[in-house]
Amino acid sequence: MKSSNDFTLQMEGYGLTTAHILYRMPDFRSVLQTFLWQDYDLAPDFPQMTKFLDFWRTNLDGDLHSVRFSHKRLIGPNEWRKVDGEFNLH
Repeated sequence: MKSSNDFTLQMEGYGLTTAHILYRMPDFRSVLQTFLWQDYDLAPDFPQMTKFLDFWRTNLDGDLHSVRFSHKRLIGPNEWRKVDGEFNLH
């Protein structure tokens, strides 16, 4: 049985990171638009989010106004234990 890539990332310490991005509309500088980004990332450096924001700054026209983010590890090492057997009941 092959585990999913997301599960593998969680077992390696990645957590779900959600960023709420406010940016200025290129044609209407006084108007702010919102964008939500979500991916698995490593705290406290957040390399995936940093890579995405660097891409945004270099390739997109809308200037960033602010970024709020949250991070939650969904699976921790203390939540798993080895099981040696299994009982099936009908």
